[in-house]
Amino acid sequence: MCSAPKQGQKLPAGVDVEKETVITGQVTDSSGAPVAGAFVRLLDSTGEFTAEVVASATGDFRFFAAPGTWTVRALSAVGNGDVTVNPDGPGVHEHVVTVAK
Repeated sequence: MCSAPKQGQKLPAGVDVEKETVITGQVTDSSGAPVAGAFVRLLDSTGEFTAEVVASATGDFRFFAAPGTWTVRALSAVGNGDVTVNPDGPGVHEHVVTVAK
């Protein structure tokens, strides 16, 4: 099967990825299927809650953050999962969070 590569999320107009750090990605289950409606949390390097969004119908999420060490945690009916991210500067930093029971 032939298809176009995933294009990723569109950023809002005016976002300067040369100056802003964007943590973005998708929540998936263990088979790689998107998980819609997952609660996606951004935790700082000490584990403190910083922000939360609800994953889109295609499992996508996005946070604007500072460079550093972050945990992205997804909570859903399908299961939970997290990933540690270390954006070292401005730009778009994409990650997949796989959830499982």
